[in-house]
Amino acid sequence: MFDQLFLIPFLTGLCLAVALPLLGCFLRLRDEWLAALAYAHVAAAGALLALIAGFVPMLGGMGAAALVGGGKQFFAQRIERSAGGAAFALLLLGGWALAVLLAANQPLAERLGHALFDGQLYFSGSDNLYLILPWCLLLIPALFWLSRQLLLARLYPDYFQARHLPVWPVVTGFDLLAALTLALATMTLGVMGSFALVFVPPWIVFRRARSWHQGLLLAALIGVLGYVAAFAIALGFDQPFGPVLALLLIAIGLVVA
Repeated sequence: MFDQLFLIPFLTGLCLAVALPLLGCFLRLRDEWLAALAYAHVAAAGALLALIAGFVPMLGGMGAAALVGGGKQFFAQRIERSAGGAAFALLLLGGWALAVLLAANQPLAERLGHALFDGQLYFSGSDNLYLILPWCLLLIPALFWLSRQLLLARLYPDYFQARHLPVWPVVTGFDLLAALTLALATMTLGVMGSFALVFVPPWIVFRRARSWHQGLLLAALIGVLGYVAAFAIALGFDQPFGPVLALLLIAIGLVVA
């Protein structure tokens, strides 16, 4: 694991193993856990479009995710009254369909399509680490700074209206952070590997944690321990990382449940 060939991929994924469970807690708080899959599939489609157009795939994925995250409220309000599951389901289906069609009809995009859905952590280089590390160092304090406002918006929705404060900067800012983080994670861990870290640790701690802050810490701890164990097992038995991570987190979740 600590060989020079695998150390950079390990550290790159470790950053995401801390950040994604924290992000997942906020998504679960807002009943938007399906957004993780939607953003990931849209990012995959954007990366494939960028590759075909001759641009850097990561920029295309992040651009598509930022466009969807920034316009989520506008899009959701035209689908249903609340920014709920239907909008995310439509985005998920649209992103998946476009990504699969591009991969099936463009030889250049086929290999990248498989890598995006299956994960390409072992092939992460120093450029990925230099991008993901500062992003995670920015994301974690930003989430803790937004924590109080997001809790108020969820538990006391009349608070902002009573104090004549706009709520859209908080909500849209969080949506952008979530979309861009899921885009970066998709380029590294794959669609389902990222979703496993976003969904399972928060699902576990929401059943057991005694407070919000304890839940955040436990989610990050479960994500890191699960990631380290999955990386060691997958590397030791020469298996793809994403499925091993998902099965290990599911096993932990079932034991706790």
